[in-house]
Amino acid sequence: MIKRIKLLDQEIEYDLQVKRVKNINLRIKPDKTITISAHPRVPESEIERFILEKQEFILRALEKYDKMQKSLPKQYIDGEAIKVFGQDFALKVFLAKKNYVEADDSFIKLYVRSIDDLSLKKKVLDKWLYNQVEEIVTSICEKVYPLFKKYCSDFPTIKFRKMTSRWGSCNFVRKILTFNYALINAPIEFVEYVVYHEFTHFIEPNHSKKFYLTLSNFLPEYKEIKKKLQKISIIL
Repeated sequence: MIKRIKLLDQEIEYDLQVKRVKNINLRIKPDKTITISAHPRVPESEIERFILEKQEFILRALEKYDKMQKSLPKQYIDGEAIKVFGQDFALKVFLAKKNYVEADDSFIKLYVRSIDDLSLKKKVLDKWLYNQVEEIVTSICEKVYPLFKKYCSDFPTIKFRKMTSRWGSCNFVRKILTFNYALINAPIEFVEYVVYHEFTHFIEPNHSKKFYLTLSNFLPEYKEIKKKLQKISIIL
């Protein structure tokens, strides 16, 4: 039974397994899945109290496994964590007659013609992830554009590519906004910040004090968001 609980500033998901065990047991796997086993007579309130008592241990373990995953190349195997707009999804790989991807609230399901072909799995999943970036970023651009319409009369050309040092860029002369596919790693509020940031360049081309003053008029909380964004990996 999948349950959720908030620990400090983040919500975690755990699998509650009801078993005839003497104690409440906690297990955290390297793929960051959390399993709690408890006797049927143990009330849920007691289980939650147990988890809260262990929250520092749990969060340290999750952070450790997260760093381990980031330091290793992806293998595209069952249970591997895939980040989609700041949220970790567990990967499930299936042998299928055609290549495609499906997703729900917890899992990304990768269907491929060969589960042993690493390059194929990467290609199919990357294409799906890039499509997510294109759809979400374009949608946010369409939402933000009316605020900047008098500075950019026509809706700008939206482009995407891999970038190693920037989340986005603005060619204010040619009216082109380019966004990094690595935005798939960032929560939506950070993606919105990047969009606002690049649109603001249609008013102020450089990063002067006036630029940030203008940005604050559209996004007053930009400083807090920018500070958090700096902690997110820009590498795919």
